[in-house]
Amino acid sequence: MSWISAEAALLRLGTKPQTLYANVSRGRIAARPDPADPRRSLYREEDVERLAARPRGRRRSALVAAEAIAWGEPVLETAISTVRAGRLLFRGVDAAALAERDTLEAVAALLWPSPQTPDFSSTTGAAQPGIAAAYRAIAERAATDMPVIGRARAVLLGDAAGCVAALAGALAGPGDGPVHQRLARQWGRRDAEGPIRAALVLLAEHELNASTFAARVAASTGAPLASAVMAGLAALSGPLHGSASQTMAGLVEAARRLGPEAAVAAHLRQGQPLPCFGHRLYAQGDVRAEALLARFEAPPLFTALAEAGTRLSGEKPNIDFALVALGAAFTLPEDAPLHLFALARSVGWLAHALEQGETGTLIRPRARYVGV
Repeated sequence: MSWISAEAALLRLGTKPQTLYANVSRGRIAARPDPADPRRSLYREEDVERLAARPRGRRRSALVAAEAIAWGEPVLETAISTVRAGRLLFRGVDAAALAERDTLEAVAALLWPSPQTPDFSSTTGAAQPGIAAAYRAIAERAATDMPVIGRARAVLLGDAAGCVAALAGALAGPGDGPVHQRLARQWGRRDAEGPIRAALVLLAEHELNASTFAARVAASTGAPLASAVMAGLAALSGPLHGSASQTMAGLVEAARRLGPEAAVAAHLRQGQPLPCFGHRLYAQGDVRAEALLARFEAPPLFTALAEAGTRLSGEKPNIDFALVALGAAFTLPEDAPLHLFALARSVGWLAHALEQGETGTLIRPRARYVGV
């Protein structure tokens, strides 16, 4: 990502400063302090170029819709979460503050919302806990659970808790008690309970990301809640989303061989963005990463990587970096970041599925045909 001054942004936009500031406040242009002069701001060049490319006057609805799908204008109303002024808010509550003390179960009660804390205990597990077992457990429920339409909210909340319990059983094995304790026990690292708990809270929800949008589309058909979770799992598995942490393996290996600064410099000289650094919604740095990294002592290699990456690229570590550092600090399984992501984010998917079901509307956009 590249950043430009206010003067350069105004020149490309052809607008007054007030318009630039309005676009920043509405989330259309990301801004951050200028490292050379904290009194001044820099603006994300890609956002400025996108707005500058818009034709003046009223735009065609097809163009508006196309831009909205790709990090553009909001496309759905929700009361569940948002990113505002660099903070992640769950129904108006700061997620970083929740991560200091709350459990995934308590966050589920907040996000769904539920009059009582849901129970994610399970009596069944998997012979080989993991993502494959999670897919099988949710697919079974998606094929047998009842549709959402015409069922009372109290019953749907029971379905939602059952979906998370099925995932917890597949990933952490059978048992009761908070899921972060069960995961720590499954991985043989009871000393990691605190950071695992914080990670689950911070990952529980993140506005209308790709997997959440997929979950809402499925839910809009009236399908069982488990079907929405299945859609979310499918979208989460991609390297541009829940598996993003796996893209950092090469950088970590190079840092071990060459040293962190040399590894970062070599990567940047190839003209590639640093994996697991930067996030479009957080111009000042991913607050989830900051909150999670504060819960444990990262290995020296990762501390040095974070410093070198931030200094040389201008981007700070994101939540995927923090998850990889967490795994390295406690010698967790290689796929632990994806397990944490899937279990935690299922709570957010279900919150959106419940909210979408209340609208009673089908998400069905039109395609803009460009073929023969």
